[in-house]
Amino acid sequence: MPHRYFASEFSGDIAALTGPDAHHLGKVMRAKAGDQVVLCDGAGFDYTAAVASVAPDRVELRLLEKRPTAAEPAVELTLFAGYPKQDKLEFIVQKAVELGAARIVPFFSRYCVAAPKKEEQKNARYARIAAEAAKQAGRGILPAVELPADIRDLPARFGAFDLVLFCYEGGGRSLRSLVQGQKRIALITGAEGGFSPEEAAALTAAGAVPVSLGPRILRCETAPVAALAAVMTLAGQLE
Repeated sequence: MPHRYFASEFSGDIAALTGPDAHHLGKVMRAKAGDQVVLCDGAGFDYTAAVASVAPDRVELRLLEKRPTAAEPAVELTLFAGYPKQDKLEFIVQKAVELGAARIVPFFSRYCVAAPKKEEQKNARYARIAAEAAKQAGRGILPAVELPADIRDLPARFGAFDLVLFCYEGGGRSLRSLVQGQKRIALITGAEGGFSPEEAAALTAAGAVPVSLGPRILRCETAPVAALAAVMTLAGQLE
């Protein structure tokens, strides 16, 4: 299978890789003129491309064929994930991207065990993890990982979605009855400490629909993966 890269520049029928991707293709893979790779434009399209020239920090390629990315889901899903402790967010980001999330937004809430610390530095690492997961999964976009938000700021964003699902330990509706036919979905999952009654009430009042993930209590890093997989399955995106 040809290697897959997200191109940084497009001009006519020529594209270019720079930075780490150029280094990987030119130095690690020892690419030469005529070698073929798969390029992504970050907007949901793939290109078969042939290497035209290789320089130390730049590889230029000629575009041969354009097609929609087969692995990109028809549902645009944003994951709002309660900020977990230790390195669990790395796992959440990686698996969310593999399953088809378009955006991951960590947030702090009252019962979060973790506290904000060097978030800009950590965000750069999360972005790299998301990019590698996108390449591995054959995604056609580079899903964004935002800097952490405050849970009180989430309701202001709900208007951008057709459906906002709130995975609540207090129970709620079945996912099966809600997902089909929706194109822009937000999914909210909590951190280790869950949600306070006041936070749950505020999210629900703003239009988030409380949903149940079944009778078992899931860990904070398991719930986003389980919920994402369930939503994508019910939306017909894991067939």
